[in-house]
Amino acid sequence: MQTRKAIVAGQFYPGRHDSCAGEISEYLEQSSPSESLPETLIAGIVPHAGWAFSGRLAAMVFSAIKQQHEKVHTFVIFGAAHSYFGQSPAVYDRGNWITPLGEVAIDEELAGAVLESGSAVSDPAAHRSEHSIEVQVPFIQYLFAGAKILPIIVPPGEQSLALGKSIGEIISADEHRKFICIGSTDLTHYGPRYGFTPMGTGADAVRWASRVNDQRFIDLALKLEPEAMLTSAAENCNACGPGAAAAAVAAAKKLGKTEALLLAHTNSNEVMLLSGAAPGTDSVGYAAIVF
Repeated sequence: MQTRKAIVAGQFYPGRHDSCAGEISEYLEQSSPSESLPETLIAGIVPHAGWAFSGRLAAMVFSAIKQQHEKVHTFVIFGAAHSYFGQSPAVYDRGNWITPLGEVAIDEELAGAVLESGSAVSDPAAHRSEHSIEVQVPFIQYLFAGAKILPIIVPPGEQSLALGKSIGEIISADEHRKFICIGSTDLTHYGPRYGFTPMGTGADAVRWASRVNDQRFIDLALKLEPEAMLTSAAENCNACGPGAAAAAVAAAKKLGKTEALLLAHTNSNEVMLLSGAAPGTDSVGYAAIVF
């Protein structure tokens, strides 16, 4: 059986079962239930940095889903294309993934339907070094025992929109199983470290990256405008996984969603400041959104 082993366990998140489960539990305790959630959730946008920076926000999304849906059969996880340079979305279509919390099976039936639609290609090798999907999987294992996953790396092109619409159509035709689509992206990578300093450096520049540049992308996601999300990312460098986020929004839109809810928005500089560190000149944005 084809198996993908964890590649960033022990780096982006704990590498041992007990410490991994314990850290997830701590994040969930910080994620208070929300009374304003829609009755039905079908998608979310989560960050994918190391858990120390973005784990709390990812936990918010998965906790919200758990609050509204005790049972989820499959999570379609759209990942950023950090090191994959193909034009078509790449599906990991068979076998299983392993994390410190054990094995999780690929939804091979759904994978077959997606590949048959022509909106993606089978390319398990494309997933070997991509972390943006892997860091979400332990949350699913912890909260949704027995749930399957369908990992798809999504480049930031128009094919992401076709993919999201296609998966929306496939999911809508299945009345017996619950599916959730997750788009994995961080937001503005600002500062000398990232080679992006259009507003200079310092506190005001970092604040602009979050309150203006990140917010542009967030606002488009909240208005369910996936095409504009791709354009904004290309013009403003405000998302590293715009294709993944746009695919999730396109799927949500195809499934009838007309509004979204921002659960939280922060950045790595704010996280560091809360831990007592000095202000930095570099920062990465993170948002938690549900649809």
